[in-house]
Amino acid sequence: MRLFWLLATAKRRGRLSAWHVSRRTYTVRPRDLDIYLHMTNSAYLSFLDLGRMDLVIRSGIWDRSRRERVQAVVANQTITYRKSLNLGDTFTVETRIAGVDERAVYFEQRFTVDGEIYAEAAVRMRFIRRGAGVVPMEEVLTWADPAPEDRVLPQWMREWAAHTGLPSTREPAPSAWSS
Repeated sequence: MRLFWLLATAKRRGRLSAWHVSRRTYTVRPRDLDIYLHMTNSAYLSFLDLGRMDLVIRSGIWDRSRRERVQAVVANQTITYRKSLNLGDTFTVETRIAGVDERAVYFEQRFTVDGEIYAEAAVRMRFIRRGAGVVPMEEVLTWADPAPEDRVLPQWMREWAAHTGLPSTREPAPSAWSS
């Protein structure tokens, strides 16, 4: 239901530059919990999706990508947990674009409570045109406001992407664990 609510209300929340911070506030519900009664890992990833969707819808990138028949897909993501979110906790998902390289957009996302970071994530996304592969960032960047000059992709994100990537879908990637 959160996804449908976001889709129904995102544009009413006002236009947002792709280079600004999107903030969405939520409350931990029973279906967000794991067996230890704190928010489960998969719920965090779902809220990250909602944060990115809010930013791309409100910035106009989503409308343009739909017209161009382009889909955004997560290529890499990592999340670090600092404090637990528990039933009834109200938290904010903060989302911003950290930068881009030749093939991907990198997002920084945080879960905060009263301004304090509870978890932080890095997400690398590619834009794919069906049948044509990865859309060049030069094209994607024309769909957004110009990037601020100080928004340079951090070196650690470049290294993270290089060290965690898998082979292209056009190359073999066998699983060969022995035990």
